[in-house]
Amino acid sequence: MTYFYFEVQGGTRKLSTESEFSPNDLILYVEEGNNYFIRQSMRLGVFVGGSDLEQVSEEEGREGVLECKLGKNLIDIE
Repeated sequence: MTYFYFEVQGGTRKLSTESEFSPNDLILYVEEGNNYFIRQSMRLGVFVGGSDLEQVSEEEGREGVLECKLGKNLIDIE
């Protein structure tokens, strides 16, 4: 598993994924100096899979990061 780390300015941010199944957006209001953890999971479809984004607690997010490796930042956050 992989995790990505971003430092962003406070305000409203949109995280998006897209697959053949459908686009998926998660809108967050973030405050500077806080940590936010988003889990991406795959879901099965009839013909193709898709993905879900969900915000998880800081405790759950920190535990999940410990099981992962840091990935290269190839993602843009609006």
